[in-house]
Order: sequence, then structure tokens, then C-alpha cells
Amino acid sequence: MATAGTEAPVVKGLEGVIAGETAICNVEQSALIYRGYEIADLAANATFEEVAFLLLEGHKPSKDELARFKKELIAERDIPEMVKQNLRHAGELVNKHAAVPMDILRTAVSVCGHFDPDCQDNSAEANLRKAKRILAKVPTIIGHMQNAIEGKDFVAPDASLSHAGNLLWMMTGQKPSAEDEKVMDVSLILYAEHDYNASTFTARVIAGTLADMHGAIVGGIAALKGPLHGGANEAAMEMLSDIRRDIGPENDPKKIADWMQKAFVEKRKLMGFGHRVYKNGDHRAPILHGLGRKAAEKRGPEFVKLFELGEAVQKIMEDEKKIYPNVDFPCGMTYFTMGIPVPQYTPIFVASRVSGWAAHVMEQHANNRLIRPRAAYTGPDLMKWNG
Repeated sequence: MATAGTEAPVVKGLEGVIAGETAICNVEQSALIYRGYEIADLAANATFEEVAFLLLEGHKPSKDELARFKKELIAERDIPEMVKQNLRHAGELVNKHAAVPMDILRTAVSVCGHFDPDCQDNSAEANLRKAKRILAKVPTIIGHMQNAIEGKDFVAPDASLSHAGNLLWMMTGQKPSAEDEKVMDVSLILYAEHDYNASTFTARVIAGTLADMHGAIVGGIAALKGPLHGGANEAAMEMLSDIRRDIGPENDPKKIADWMQKAFVEKRKLMGFGHRVYKNGDHRAPILHGLGRKAAEKRGPEFVKLFELGEAVQKIMEDEKKIYPNVDFPCGMTYFTMGIPVPQYTPIFVASRVSGWAAHVMEQHANNRLIRPRAAYTGPDLMKWNG
């Protein structure tokens, strides 16, 4: 039966569909650009705070603007006592498998909204203030959560540390080395923004209803949890752990090849590879791989072997399937080398991507139209209820 909404071709997953306009990010085969700046340039020369300012306030910060922005973030790192009380139960919930860290983080950000004086105000000025508050508080939430999981006391945010450094401090209770802080900082830059990806599009759809910033960010977190999106970094590390368990501690080339062939035959989805846009490789992946490899070499042979295993898997995928790693593949190995618990990989993604989400929410609110596509109906023909 002919129905409305079937005139245009159906594109599963909206692949290749241009769903809107943005001045925030340009994702191309040849480049990834944040407001005019290419990702390799930013990774080599900027800090995450500078990139977050660029995304949220729309231009490269001056020295004074950056100092002001950092001061604003540091002032907003603490979280409401009610959220702290909830996080104290995080360990029990996670250890009972009743929740995972992304669930805990999603709920905590939502509760923070209840205490934000601007929560219901969608003006540009209020949105910017909320964006900075959420950005500042996410590392604190992650850190308190991890401390609760490990049965440790909470540590207070450290005003002397950068966003990346404070995130590591909050999780471990130890001041990070300059190298670890740099690696984390660059990873946050790489993850900060990526145009209309699944979580960003989710946040824009929510913002398009004129819902508030916290609601849109919470929706973004929920979308990012999935293993086909943000959760891919965790899944990639779990895949490498599976390979290591099956083949043993030595990187025997034949055993690795046999494992991969078995995975191909079984049509196992190998996480951390392929990208909807980048068909010839993710620009971010080699940047993070290089930093992670250097960190592994300083930590010892077992970590170098992990990267060597990853490189062998990557070569097989490229040679036999012409499929290249995305940024999640080196991320898993890099964070593991830094001693970060695997279930916190995706929450750390949030600590970065919230800057991009918030920029898109503000852009959507500034020039809004409700996002409401049509569907092609595939159900039964018209029938009579009493027929």
C-alpha cells in the first residue's frame, strides 16, 4: 500500500545523508577539522582546554581568555553532595553487575542538572555557563565513581592540574607524570568533536525540541554507551585480551593469523576497525597509536607486546580486508598501558566529547528547527477492526 514518507529513497542508518549544517566540525576523507583547525595541528600544538574553548566559544583563545576559561572550569569542578552520596553506592552497583560506569555517569550528570541555577534557561549565555559546568564536573564524577568501585575515599579536585591531569588524579589519587598527562590531553583533543556522529545527533535531536542542555547531554551519554559508538574502545581492548588469552603471552605470528582467520570465518565483529566516513583510515588513530607506543616502551616489555599484538592484528585487517583502525583501537591499548580500568574508557570519552556536544546544543538552540524525519511504512495493508 502506498503511504506517505515513501517518495524519497530509504537510507538505512542515514548513511551519506546531510541532516543539517554546522560551523563546528568538518569530517572529510582527507582531514578532520575543528572550526578551521586540522586535528594533527591541534594535537601537536594545542591543549585540551584551548580546544574546548575553541569549540564552546567559537574562536582560538587569547592568553587572557584561556586563563579566564581555565579559572572558570576549576571553579566548577566540585559536584553537589547528593551526587557524591549517589556515587558512594557506585561500587556496590557495579560489583553486583546492576550498572556499568556509563550508567552511573549518565545518572550523575542528570542529577547535577537539578542543582544548576541555569538548568531551565536556554539562552546563549546560560547554555555556555552550563556547558562549562558540565565539562568541569565530569572528571570529578568519573574519579569519585572509580574510587567507590575500588573502595577508596574520594579525593578532591586539584586546582593546580589541567583538565586531563585532574581526571587522572581524581581516578588514581596520584599526581600524573608529565607524559601521562600529555597522552591523556591529546586523547581528549582527538575525541572532542566529530560532527553528526550518533551521540551528537542524539543531543541535537533532543535540543531541537527545545529541551535543556543537561537533558541533551544525558541523551548523548546514553548514545555513546553503545559498543558500535563510544563503547568501541572498551570492546577493542576486550578483543585483544581475548586474543592474548587464546594464543598465550607470546605473539606467535601463526597463532595470531589463525585466530584472525577463525574470526573471519565466524564473521566476528572486530571492534576498533572501520568507520562510516573514513574508508582509508581514521586521521586520529596514528596520532594516538604513536603516543601510546612511546608510553608502552617506557613501561616495559609486556606493554610493548600488547602494541605489537595490536599492530599484527591491524596489518592482517588492512592486508586481507582493506579495513583500517579507527581511534578506538589505539585508545584501548593506550589507556590500558596507562593503568586505566577498561570500564572507564568510555566515560573518559565523555570527559572530552561533552565539549563538542555542548557546542552542538548551543548551535541547535541558536538556529532551531525541530528534527522530525519520516519513516517508510512496511506494516500490513489497511484493515477493518470489526471486519
